[in-house]
Amino acid sequence: MPAYHSTFNSIENVRVINGLPLLPLITRTRGPSPYADPSMTHDAIDEALELFRPNSLFKNFEIKGNGDRLLIYIILFTSQCLNRLRPTTTQSEATKALYSLAVTNVVIPADATFPLHNMYPGVIDKSESDTLRQYLAQVRQEVALRLVALVYAGDSVAPSKWWMSFQKRHFMGKTMA
Repeated sequence: MPAYHSTFNSIENVRVINGLPLLPLITRTRGPSPYADPSMTHDAIDEALELFRPNSLFKNFEIKGNGDRLLIYIILFTSQCLNRLRPTTTQSEATKALYSLAVTNVVIPADATFPLHNMYPGVIDKSESDTLRQYLAQVRQEVALRLVALVYAGDSVAPSKWWMSFQKRHFMGKTMA
């Protein structure tokens, strides 16, 4: 059974930096993301959170486009977020912890500390690197907000055991440190 790929692989006329497309996001977080069309109901973050659990089971993943590269980044960050949560973490504590994780030490795929940096093309100059870092910070903040809403959907006191069961699963056996 093959892994699930991004539906954003075929989108054209989008700025691409370091192999990552700067896709429009449905967000109120400030950043360099293009404004989303008001009719847009599903963005790359929604897709990545939906595909996180099934794709976490795969050890191999064939990149079919730039949308897949963004999907990989979001899945790795989601895994890092889940590893920060504990069964006793309340929703408000989780919101604070994941926000601080999202805004500190934003790693871009061009950095040597990124686990799959050899699967991404290099960055041309510092301005592109800074723009990508700002975009990924915006993505990370939005992922943190939406993930807390999903993990604590039924209960604000304890996280969902179905989401927490994926703490030990690592996409392609890799984690972001």
